[in-house]
Amino acid sequence: MTATRSEYCVIACAEVWRDAGEILASPMGLVPSVGARLARLTFSPDLLLTDGEALLVRPDGTPEGWLPYRQHLALVTGGRRHVMMGASQIDRYGNQNISCIGDWARPARQLLGVRGAPVNTLNNPTSYWIPRHSRRVFVEKVDMVCGVGYDRAAGARFHRIPRVVTDLAVLDFAGPDHSMRLASLHPGVTVEQVREATGFDLAVPDQVPYTREPTARELELIREVIDPHNTRAREVAG
Repeated sequence: MTATRSEYCVIACAEVWRDAGEILASPMGLVPSVGARLARLTFSPDLLLTDGEALLVRPDGTPEGWLPYRQHLALVTGGRRHVMMGASQIDRYGNQNISCIGDWARPARQLLGVRGAPVNTLNNPTSYWIPRHSRRVFVEKVDMVCGVGYDRAAGARFHRIPRVVTDLAVLDFAGPDHSMRLASLHPGVTVEQVREATGFDLAVPDQVPYTREPTARELELIREVIDPHNTRAREVAG
């Protein structure tokens, strides 16, 4: 069974929650949502999945519990949630922008707004999903800091950015001074492609592994149980 690029991305997103224990998983986007559900069904059975409002849900979306808002906030601010957000811009230290493009006072383009990004990044682990790896997203300096990067998070007890997953690769912050590093390439992608699509100097180890292949069971779960309508292909072709 040959895996598609979108399925490698699902696997990379699922790995974000490997052995996470009983924490709240908050995936944003089609591919991260499939990944979180896959993790729950395989190597992270204690994950708490949410409908985004007041319910805890099973991987099929049916309710399995109620999550009072006060308890949700306790999980968020106490490091017991791992959210996977998007980024309109992100820099080498993980500072993220989803608010505007251009000067804040007179932006060239208005985006989502800051929303919960500061609370997420300072109070619980935050990873990122970027379906189009490009220099427009991976920039030398973000136009506005929404999610807080490693160079701005001194003293934040629960700040951690485990992974950035894109349609080309997986990145982490194991470079010098917590700078972004190329952790793995999706099959068919080269180091040169990732460098060309990144607007800053990326830390690259001498040997870069490929993103791990999904097992036959994982492919079965993705294709037949979790995402039989192939919604993942809306975010990543192939």
